[in-house]
Amino acid sequence: MRIAAVLNREGGTLRTTDVERLCADLGEAFAGAGRHLQCCVTDGAGLLETLDEQTGRDDIDCIVAGGGDGTVSAAAAACWRSGKTLAILPCGTMNFFARTLGVPLDLAEAVPALAGANEALADIATANGRPFIHQFSVGMQPRMVIEREQQDYNSRLGKILASARAALSPLMRPPSFPAVVTADGAASKTHLSLLAISTNPHGEGHLPYPDTFDAGRLGLYRAPPLRPRAALQLAADLTLGNWSANGDFEAASADRVVVEFPRRKKGAKAVVDGELVDLEPEVDVRLQRQALRVLSLAEPVQAPSSAGVKAGAAAG
Repeated sequence: MRIAAVLNREGGTLRTTDVERLCADLGEAFAGAGRHLQCCVTDGAGLLETLDEQTGRDDIDCIVAGGGDGTVSAAAAACWRSGKTLAILPCGTMNFFARTLGVPLDLAEAVPALAGANEALADIATANGRPFIHQFSVGMQPRMVIEREQQDYNSRLGKILASARAALSPLMRPPSFPAVVTADGAASKTHLSLLAISTNPHGEGHLPYPDTFDAGRLGLYRAPPLRPRAALQLAADLTLGNWSANGDFEAASADRVVVEFPRRKKGAKAVVDGELVDLEPEVDVRLQRQALRVLSLAEPVQAPSSAGVKAGAAAG
């Protein structure tokens, strides 16, 4: 397997990491596993061009992505469109997809573990054609991200603290918006403070991320208009993984979810894999089963199939 490591030195914990040393460690670890790796260091401005260049090469089979949430999401999109394999270094704030793939969160442990990881097929989802690997959300989370981006931070810990401070505003003044949610053809008109759709249903007992990468169903989560006390309780339950016991939180699963926002405000935002995007009047979320090749240390739950990978590559 021939591998290109694409490292965004401006993303996640790589801001404060010796990137040249990391490149050397990656090369040594992958060579020891019989895999050839070359390192491509870029910045935020050059990330998409670098990913397009590397995934477009016939002599590259796999991309090892290192950076923040945006870097990993962009790498996943590029690998899905090109049919290349994705491997993830845990350099982000929460590293949700890395957790799902069983990647150690300590970078020194993750490098040799990934070098010997097995190839597997993971689910990926699209929101109006835009691929994502973790979650699309509207309501409370976009408000938190907007508040966080107005603060300064230079490290993973700084971003976590900024996120905690940013959470106070939407929790003390929870948003409320009307929506029409159609899950697998069944429509419901509702008012919400939170709506989230994940690539696979989240597991319990930990932060909100899936325990499996190929469950074959979207996770659908919503909460009605909340008062501050209820919003604080829901935030605590989500953090601790106790959300199933929260009476204000509804969890379901689906193959396809279409959401209409009849009174969408000008400048309204959504969050896709931790990144702010413009909220469109209608969002069509579809699951692409086993459409993304990954290097994983976790075991798949579904039988392997190459059909999803071909469909994903063709969709680009």
